[in-house]
Amino acid sequence: MEVITGVIYHSVGASCAAMCYTPQKKVAKWSWQSYWLVQAAVCWLLLPLVIAWLTIPQLSTVLREAPADAMVKTFVLGVAYGIGGTAFGMAIRYVGFSLTYAIAVGISCVLGTLLPPLVHGQLTALFSQNGASWIMAGIIIGALGIACCGVAGRFKENDLKSDAGTGTFSLAKGLPLCFLAGVLSAVYGFSIDQGEPIAAIAEKYGSGNFRINVVYIFSNTGAFLSTLIYCIYLHRKENTFGEYRQIGPKNRLTVNFIMAILTGCLWYSQFFFYGLGHVRMGKYQYSSWAIHMIMLVLFSSIAGLLMKEWVRCRRKTIVTLVLALFILVTAVLALTYGNYLGSL
Repeated sequence: MEVITGVIYHSVGASCAAMCYTPQKKVAKWSWQSYWLVQAAVCWLLLPLVIAWLTIPQLSTVLREAPADAMVKTFVLGVAYGIGGTAFGMAIRYVGFSLTYAIAVGISCVLGTLLPPLVHGQLTALFSQNGASWIMAGIIIGALGIACCGVAGRFKENDLKSDAGTGTFSLAKGLPLCFLAGVLSAVYGFSIDQGEPIAAIAEKYGSGNFRINVVYIFSNTGAFLSTLIYCIYLHRKENTFGEYRQIGPKNRLTVNFIMAILTGCLWYSQFFFYGLGHVRMGKYQYSSWAIHMIMLVLFSSIAGLLMKEWVRCRRKTIVTLVLALFILVTAVLALTYGNYLGSL
């Protein structure tokens, strides 16, 4: 069944996203901007072009025929997504990883899912159709599960005496950044939606289920542009351009580049499999974003358990995390069932 296959692809993509920060632990003597710019160049610039070239037949013809307004909209929304990612990183400095994840990803999950049908004026009509109530229930349950993961994460930070982030804890500074990150990150799903006319041209030339890969040329390069500007600003401010060629032993520089490239490959993999899942979701295709966000949090939490990040936490913290994971699984099942009913 196409819907089940789509959810499986989404789970693979979310798993890649959940693990993409793991290589960063092996990076040493590099500033954040050095690591981030290398992985961003791989994820948002190089791989979208290479994979589109490999999977989209007659790519040059597709790009010539693609509507200019769709390309511009997709690119601009990608720029906004990149700004949202930067805001996410800044928010972590002030309110910690867990609260940032709970607020920003929760907002992104709901807003990014509902924005496309809302803008197209289809929201009311969609929710009167078969399976729609399950889709809405899944979105709400998923947002609740993400919030519970945030609470569990905050308990964990307190248990381990580690207010996450390198700056001082400040709700006044962190919360606005969380909201900004959530809203701007949500537009990535809308960016894919606005790129549908481009994907339709690619499908006409035989791209099949890889049709979304051509859209990433614009959405991801937009994200790269905003990231590039911010990283160059930090490099100039902190005088860290030299880190790319001289940081001590030569093998350390090689390891850093390999780890950053691996991060970029893992991060792009989420987009690749997201596209394969997205095209199989049928009537409620817009629910792909909710499924992806919920699974991302689910697998990130499971990865933390496997890497023994929670071993010294109190029973209360573990119980809260287990409850959150149960809620997230329930949300995915509800969204899957809603999509199944919609495909009948």
